[in-house]
Amino acid sequence: MKNLKELFEIAKASMEQQKDFVFVTVIASSGSTPRGAGSRMLVLPDGTSFGTIGGGSVEHTSVLEAQKALTEKKSSCRAYRLRENQAADLGMICGGDVSLYFQYISWENQDFYQLCSRLLADWNKNENSWLLLDITEETAWQSGYYQENSGLWGLSLSNPAPLLKPNAAQAVLDGRRYYSEPLVRKGMVYIFGGGHVAQELVPLLTHLEFSCTVFDDREHFSSPRLFPAAAKCITGDFTRLSDYFEITPEDYVCIMTRGHQYDYLVQQQVLKTPTKYIGVMGSKRKKAIIREKLLHDGFTPEELARITTPIGLNIQAETPSEIAVSIAGELIQIRAKNG
Repeated sequence: MKNLKELFEIAKASMEQQKDFVFVTVIASSGSTPRGAGSRMLVLPDGTSFGTIGGGSVEHTSVLEAQKALTEKKSSCRAYRLRENQAADLGMICGGDVSLYFQYISWENQDFYQLCSRLLADWNKNENSWLLLDITEETAWQSGYYQENSGLWGLSLSNPAPLLKPNAAQAVLDGRRYYSEPLVRKGMVYIFGGGHVAQELVPLLTHLEFSCTVFDDREHFSSPRLFPAAAKCITGDFTRLSDYFEITPEDYVCIMTRGHQYDYLVQQQVLKTPTKYIGVMGSKRKKAIIREKLLHDGFTPEELARITTPIGLNIQAETPSEIAVSIAGELIQIRAKNG
């Protein structure tokens, strides 16, 4: 399954190869539908699909509908009722209603190609951004892109603020109907220590739409070759973290260095930042030793309560890959609670 960035990379590559495609997007859902608004897949003329809108019969039917849109070179909107024992049921066990938009994109559509190029170039800037669609005319949707620092591109809107929500949204503005979904949520996951768990964690978090920075004082363990999915890899001094970056309230910190002393140095510094999460990998003994040091440094018990150790959800994880899953689950939970 591809993440959102990968879908736009495939879209851009398809246009360069002179291939049309259809984006199938869940623009509204209710009840217990398999995926919520914002779920998306890309379908090529031969029926090859990337991404998912929930799987099962609804996805199979949508691929066929997308191929029809490619033949007719025409966009459309379809509503499906996913209720038990009703004629409109598509074979799904889950109940609810779902509205799908089949957006036909010609490889010659230079506006959409420029949109893909721009948002991909901006993807790793760690700035909040949204995809905006003018859905007033069903057969001719217009696409735009909003980034918090650079503003709106591709659409004319006097005030896009009602569309800039943490989840997919619709609104009528200036007499036209718009749909929006977040592309990038500001917030970097700073991973201190590039060992086995970090090597499992970074690709997993990247797939889940988190941006990751890996920091280590050993070049081999903070190399883009070892972490090709990381937004940044930094080789530096554990005693001077502020020389390399500024940790914000939107960021997460995961500490998994190779020893007590390095863990202590990192905690000593990140406790002075407004980061929303500090997780530390390690044993109860290591936690107790470092806690005593930090108390001696003048940190209060309330300040130390910000630290989660052992890091991750309690799923009895043992292997590096299992620990990575437990950490990813905890970060998903925190992100969802914070909108």
